[in-house]
Amino acid sequence: MNIENKSVLITGGSRGLGSALGRVLGKAGARVVLSARGGDELARAIQSLREQGVDAHGIVADMADKESIYPLAAKAAALVGPIDIVIHNASTLGPVPLALLLDTDCEALSRTLDVNLLGPFRLSKALAGSMLLRGHGALVYISSDAAVEAYASWGAYGVSKAALDHLSRSFAAELAGTGVRVLSIDPGEMDTHMHRQAVPDADSTLLAAPEAVAQRILIMLERLEQLPQGVRLQAQKWEG
Repeated sequence: MNIENKSVLITGGSRGLGSALGRVLGKAGARVVLSARGGDELARAIQSLREQGVDAHGIVADMADKESIYPLAAKAAALVGPIDIVIHNASTLGPVPLALLLDTDCEALSRTLDVNLLGPFRLSKALAGSMLLRGHGALVYISSDAAVEAYASWGAYGVSKAALDHLSRSFAAELAGTGVRVLSIDPGEMDTHMHRQAVPDADSTLLAAPEAVAQRILIMLERLEQLPQGVRLQAQKWEG
């Protein structure tokens, strides 16, 4: 897939991997819309991207809010044209400090699922129709190793990411042959605010830079037509 002039919507775009993806894809020629809950942080991220020559726009939206999803999709299309690629990057860990499932409130688990699973589900539905009519597009889901490995205290997050993986596989099966491609990506451990929240004493020198992971994801998108529909890739181990 040629990224130049593509319209890309990236959720969770105010920092970390989302911001890095906006920068990398924007410098490759994409028209980028970033969404996030925090307006001030998002505005700073957009200003930084524009100063680097990126065609970037921001929309404040909460992925857990059902009523925010269709307005987000509509505003994004109004800013950069029909969305060609959506990257479902917005995520929450759930309770922080991380808690055992037996100590996790039902409401906390529900909130985690709202952000990490139902938000991507709703936004995919909002955008996929236009992609189907045009015969091309990409739904990209940012997963985690916690989706396939069970870690104590990571239960709420892991459950949500495991469900997101299966959501991706289900969409892939249903959209096979339509021209709409589906991809799930495990970015691996990165030096991000979220990782510092989860593991405050981690050695940051052992963690990948979000920019490096974003560069790998760019290559994945450029080669999307050659990848199996619905494949799940590990960004830091992928050799192309």
